[in-house]
Amino acid sequence: MANTQPYIDVKGLTKSFGIRVLFEDISFSIIERQRIGLIARNGTGKSTLLSILTGKESYDSGKIVRRRDLKIGYLEQQPFLEPNSTIIEACFNSEDNEDKLLKAKQILTRLKINDLDEKIENLSGGLKRRVALARVLITEPDMLILDEPTNHLDLSMIEWLEGFLSKGGKTLLMVTHDRFFLDKVSTDILEIDDGKLYQYHGNYAYYLEKRQERLESAKSEALRVNTIYKRELEWMKRMPQARAHKARSREEAFYELEKRARSLIAERELNLKSTDVYIGKKIFYFHGVKKSFSSKVILKDFNYIFSRYEKMGIVGDNGTGKTTFIKMLLGLEAPDLGSIDIGSTVRFGYFSQEGIKLNEGAKVIDFVTDIAEEVNLGAGRTVSSKQFLQHFLFSHEEQSDYIYKLSGGEKRKLQLCCTLMKNPNFLVLDEPTNDLDIQSLNIFEKYLIDFPGCVIIISHDRYFMDKIVDHLLVFKGDGKVDDFPGNYTQYREWLSLCEKEKEKNSPKKESRSKEKPKKERKKLSFKERQEMENLEKDINLLQKERETLEMELSSGNLRGEELTQKSIRLPKVIEELDIKEMRWLELSEIESS
Repeated sequence: MANTQPYIDVKGLTKSFGIRVLFEDISFSIIERQRIGLIARNGTGKSTLLSILTGKESYDSGKIVRRRDLKIGYLEQQPFLEPNSTIIEACFNSEDNEDKLLKAKQILTRLKINDLDEKIENLSGGLKRRVALARVLITEPDMLILDEPTNHLDLSMIEWLEGFLSKGGKTLLMVTHDRFFLDKVSTDILEIDDGKLYQYHGNYAYYLEKRQERLESAKSEALRVNTIYKRELEWMKRMPQARAHKARSREEAFYELEKRARSLIAERELNLKSTDVYIGKKIFYFHGVKKSFSSKVILKDFNYIFSRYEKMGIVGDNGTGKTTFIKMLLGLEAPDLGSIDIGSTVRFGYFSQEGIKLNEGAKVIDFVTDIAEEVNLGAGRTVSSKQFLQHFLFSHEEQSDYIYKLSGGEKRKLQLCCTLMKNPNFLVLDEPTNDLDIQSLNIFEKYLIDFPGCVIIISHDRYFMDKIVDHLLVFKGDGKVDDFPGNYTQYREWLSLCEKEKEKNSPKKESRSKEKPKKERKKLSFKERQEMENLEKDINLLQKERETLEMELSSGNLRGEELTQKSIRLPKVIEELDIKEMRWLELSEIESS
């Protein structure tokens, strides 16, 4: 580290609410260039600790020493933005200089915040959250404290933020449920467990390994929780990025994944036939479905037959139509054209981003018991509602407490439990992992893996998706939806193989025009050959334009209107390039078949 003098030094910190102790006599330091992930169960004080460190909340005893003139940028879980201000007013101070304004607009562009004159009160909850994140990053503080920074970001934004936070020697303390993000960004992990603090000098994978060693040596935790983390560690070691990649073509990779996905679904059907959560062979069909809002196309002539026991993930940038798709499936939104045919045995359990409405004045156990006194787990197994809540880590004390006393993460988990308790055979889950702690996520993942029915998940949590789904629908915008037989990491690997193969086979401008067509090219019509040649030219031009725009935008030399124009142009170039590359791949597959 360049400077070992602590930014923040915490000694003997204790915080409680009434008789409930969140943490007691904990001590730690944060030094320059450390990127720390904070891990703890919901309701055990993660957000409270962040708030204490920024001076927004008091504590019972202990001492906190901050470096003199330390500038902290703090993203709260529920940040406040002045409703009557515009985005640009919320993000910039009047004394900000032109250079800072230029750098700030690059951050706003990456977070897909375009209309800077829009009033805060007119924004969606997700866009408000992105504006709050942008405001924190723009201030260029000495240290960032971020509470769930990836909430309401799409995958491209999350991957950009990973790179942004990992570069430039930033100092960071964060709470996040996104384990890929945590693994890639963090250099250290702090864990609050049973009121005590444990420190691990490494990323999430290192933490899993060392935590398991601690639990096994101390024998201080229940066997079930030990098993959860042991399974998590084993899965982490099996991750594709931990293994060396074999050189293979994208076709081989795709068909290998497709075969594996079909095998998984068939195996799941065989294993679940004995359960008493019945779902028929007919699930749902989409026939020629079209859907748009004004000029924005969601689906165009979309057809799909969903398989029994399929576990599908839906990914794509914000605004490409993922939530609209599931609302059409659930009958909450009508298609413009085409039909959606649902099987008669299907019973949906829908968890929306908003969650179900909770009665804040009711006790947790009373609210849950009104929904169901027993929960059917399949294969003749039932548990009481109290046992079901215990399985999802609601203690006896928490079950007897009033809902309004729960943390935001605990309320989210309670909403999820209520959805699962209604005995559905088809779960439709829209961003179910937001605000859940990692231990609860592990239990939820195991539940979904064993779930004796169908599952559709919309999520930007790549780690969660990789564990659950065997199939993806990738929403790319303008009505284009890719059907991919694998999880998200496999999809990214396949895209990388496509890119490498395209570069390897990319024709040289001079020589290709003189070469005689190969025999296989006869399978393409003359018109298709012309289209492919034009696509190759267009792709080369667009790639050069994208590189130029990215270089100019990151240079810090652009001013005023020129910066705005190029910021608007870049996402359009990327989208156009993506469309043309996919069409080129379609034609190349015909040519090589």
